Amino acid sequence: MKASTTILGILGAAAAGAFIGVLFAPDKGSNTRKKISDKSKDYKDNLKTKLDGIVSTITSNGKEIIEEGKSKLNQVKDDFNAIKDEAKTVKTNY
Repeated sequence: MKASTTILGILGAAAAGAFIGVLFAPDKGSNTRKKISDKSKDYKDNLKTKLDGIVSTITSNGKEIIEEGKSKLNQVKDDFNAIKDEAKTVKTNY
């Protein structure tokens, strides 16, 4: 299972638990709505922070992979040009 799926599952379960707990708490309706609103904002901010971290990790890993690919491509080009130059030298010597 992916880490992001696990994190989202845990956050979802925590949010549902908090929501149900607040609904069944003996308090005035206006206080309950305020608590729900505040908790929703907290969970939203927490989730956004987690997702930003995941996206950042994916982005930085993707950039590393692209740079590695470019490096390998340049190495192949250099090898090809060296072989091509060597072939020209052999051809002119015969």
